[in-house]
Amino acid sequence: MAVAGWALLAALAAFTAAGTWLSRRYALKRKLMDAPGERRSHTVATPRGGGVAIVAAVLAACAYAAVRWPQQGMAIVAFAAGLVLVAGIGWWDDHRPLSAALRLLVHALAAALLAGLVYRLYQDPWLTALTWLATISLINIWNFMDGINGLATSQAMLVALGFACLLPAPLRWPCWVLIVACAGFLPFNYPRARIFLGDVGSGALGYLVAALFALCNVVTERTPWLLLIPISAFAIDAGFTLLSRMLAGERWWQPHAQHFYQRWAHTGRSHTLVTFAYALFSIVAITIAWFGETLQTAGQAGLALAWYASASALWLTLRKGLR
Repeated sequence: MAVAGWALLAALAAFTAAGTWLSRRYALKRKLMDAPGERRSHTVATPRGGGVAIVAAVLAACAYAAVRWPQQGMAIVAFAAGLVLVAGIGWWDDHRPLSAALRLLVHALAAALLAGLVYRLYQDPWLTALTWLATISLINIWNFMDGINGLATSQAMLVALGFACLLPAPLRWPCWVLIVACAGFLPFNYPRARIFLGDVGSGALGYLVAALFALCNVVTERTPWLLLIPISAFAIDAGFTLLSRMLAGERWWQPHAQHFYQRWAHTGRSHTLVTFAYALFSIVAITIAWFGETLQTAGQAGLALAWYASASALWLTLRKGLR
């Protein structure tokens, strides 16, 4: 990447940091606060909604990209529209709680925009359907997993880094945009949280991760199997927790504190330690995915299944140890 490109990314990180500072002032003024409670992992009332700065930074990058590559203007607009839908419903929910059904409907519409782009570029109905389902899932997974300092943001950065390793150099720019936008926000949220992402930020991060997942699927020969490995930390914790709640007959769509990361933090472990442990897990996952590049489709599928089986066994063992 040229010096100008790095300068642009640095400016984007500074833009996000400034936006986060402003959003914190706004949240304090409007009393948009998350109070401590049994379903939460923090002990001090903290403003929410800081993720809007990440969204603003990514939209600014979209505006630059539309001018820089006008031939891709329609695709960029469709992607940005989906991001605005997800962030917008999250912003609304941060101000006034909305029904799960309404949020899911908007997420489905945003996912349809992203899936439509995949169909336009690849014309594969199965890949299009996978993109739609993955987008809805990742939006909600990132929302579920945004419960302790720095976790959702750092995982989005690491997943973007993992996808960057799998993309050809000219197409890594979207990954770097997400990484630096998160980097501008992270000091306000980790190790001490002065502001939370809010639904506006957590849902948007899930959408952005889904967009990178779709990009890797469309422009590379990587199989979805290989791309599942970098997101495994969140996929396994959210997936198993959701399944256990459904089997127990609980209202799985309601807020709770039953994810492994929440239970671990509630044992007295610091948010810093838990977030760092998840980061180490994801670094290992990214390394495995990178080594899997040279494998054929069957080998990549086997690698992903073996990794998920091992990680699932680890999750079950550790979760049992917390009871």
